[in-house]
This record gives sequence, structure tokens and C-alpha cells, in this order.
Amino acid sequence: MSKNQPAEDTQEVVYQVRLPLSKRTISLVADLIRRRRNQMRSPWRKAEPGRQAVIVLAVLRHDQRLADMAGGNGVGESTVRRWVKEVVKLLAARSPRLDRALKKIARSGGVVVLLDGTLIRTHRRTGKDDRKNYSGKHKAHGLLFLALTDEKGNLIWISAAKPGRSGEITTARHNKITGHLREAGLGALADLGFVGLDDKPDDDPVIITGRKATRNHQLTAAEKETNRLVSRERAANEHGFANLKSWRTLTKLRTDTRQATTLLRALLVLANSEVQR
Repeated sequence: MSKNQPAEDTQEVVYQVRLPLSKRTISLVADLIRRRRNQMRSPWRKAEPGRQAVIVLAVLRHDQRLADMAGGNGVGESTVRRWVKEVVKLLAARSPRLDRALKKIARSGGVVVLLDGTLIRTHRRTGKDDRKNYSGKHKAHGLLFLALTDEKGNLIWISAAKPGRSGEITTARHNKITGHLREAGLGALADLGFVGLDDKPDDDPVIITGRKATRNHQLTAAEKETNRLVSRERAANEHGFANLKSWRTLTKLRTDTRQATTLLRALLVLANSEVQR
């Protein structure tokens, strides 16, 4: 008997896992795939659009291994990888630009948005990439990105991912957030990490933060109450981050900033689709 032969009575076992997503989201992805095939004049594929959508969403939602999804669906691992990349690009293209997202909020009667940053954990990398991805604030390796949500905590925009050592204020200035807010006629509530971001805090303030205590200035009772009010109003943006991070493919990224940005913007579209169901 050859050593490479499998043992007797062994066979591949396939099990089912519930995919906790709405039909709206699955239909969104399937329609994008269908339109893409029509544009490429390639209607025939190994799987129909609906089935491909479910496989890709399972990878993104549960962080399923590509080889496992391939084996359970009778396709190659490289095929599943190609499907995932294709869908992520199609979804990311639907992610709103900053100026358009703010103008949409203004047209709907909104007056303020919530600004915050968070770190998406990554695997440690080799060489110089390892050092720049280390965040001293979070004591972990990751990628930083900023997000804007509406007053209810629904995500409306995500910045490009930056190395973990980047500062939130520097990233906000790079994206010209204050200028876009003034152009749209909106203000933004932010935490103490964004103190100093507003370039016109006296004449035309658009970034609202609390006050920091210093060695020479202890907070008054009124300033402490202001900090509590700002924190209470900002709490809603944690719902937006929670909806985004429920996609377990973000558990620990294994990619660079450019690919991470595309993935994050694709997940923004999916997260909003789930919120609207």
C-alpha cells in the first residue's frame, strides 16, 4: 500500500454555516456580478451570480479560508480568490466620496457629523513595513483610518488607510476634512485627539471637541459638563465602527494600505446595506 494513499473510509465532509445577511445585501452583490459579466460579455462562469455572491460574502463575513470555501463548492482556491477581489473592487467603486457624502447629509437637513479614527489590526510584517505599522497609542500593529458617521451612527465615509503610526490629526488634514465641512455647511463632533485640527477655531469653527486639562489649567465644572455632553453625542459613532468590524475579514488584515483601503470601502457599502434593511 502506498504511503500517499488516504486511509480507508476517509472522505471530504462538507458542513453548512448560517450567513447572517439580508437578501438585500446578497442581491446587491449578485446584481453587481451580473452587470460585470454582461460588460465583459462573459455570461457563463463556473457559478451563477447568486452563488458567487454567497461564497464571497461568506469569506468577508466569517473570514473563511479560501481553500475551505473552494473545496466545499467544487471550485479552485485561485477561483475563489479571484471572485473575492472582483467583488471587493466592484463594491469599493460604490463607496461615496467625502464631498458628496457631506453634501448629501446637508441636503437631508443634517447639521453635524461625527468624526473619529480607529485601528484595524494587521499581522506583523517584515522589514521597514513592520515598524511603520506599529501604533504606540494602541500598542499593536495595524492600519489607521478615519470615519464620518451621521448623528445616528451610520457610516457615511471612510478615509484611505494609513500606517498605524500615523496621527489622526495629520490624516484628517491630509483629507482636508475641515475644508469639506465648511463647503457643505456642516460641523463635526470629535474627541480630544482632534483638538487643534480646526484652522479657524475662533472665526469659523467646524470641529467641536471638549477641553483638555493642562498643568496650568484645571477644568472647570462647566468645561467638564461640556466634555460629558460631547462624549454622549459622539457615542453613536461606535455603532458605525461595530457594524464595520462585524465583518470578520478585518480580524487581522494580511494586506498593504492600498488593498486595505479598497477592502474597507467595500465593507462600508455592505455595512450600509445591512443597516438599511
